[in-house]
Amino acid sequence: MPTLYTVIRRPVITEKGLGAKETEGTLVFEVAPNASKTEVKQAVEALFKVKVAAVRTANVLGKERRRGKFSGYKPDWKKAYVKLKAGEKLPEYVSNL
Repeated sequence: MPTLYTVIRRPVITEKGLGAKETEGTLVFEVAPNASKTEVKQAVEALFKVKVAAVRTANVLGKERRRGKFSGYKPDWKKAYVKLKAGEKLPEYVSNL
């Protein structure tokens, strides 16, 4: 079984992600590309000591980036939307913004 930090790589701190956190009680994470919904659920429950209601995942395609005449692609990655059960306290991993 993979460790918790190989399943969950980092929180996605964007305007859309923070809005979903405040209004819907949903956390957004970048996760390993081969992580299943069950592994993501177990990792979030173990790390933040909360109960998870549902997990949705999305594969995000890498965008093309250019530096002058050179072009390349950013890597593809996987995003997970983790909805917490009603009454659960949201973890504060974004306190310095």
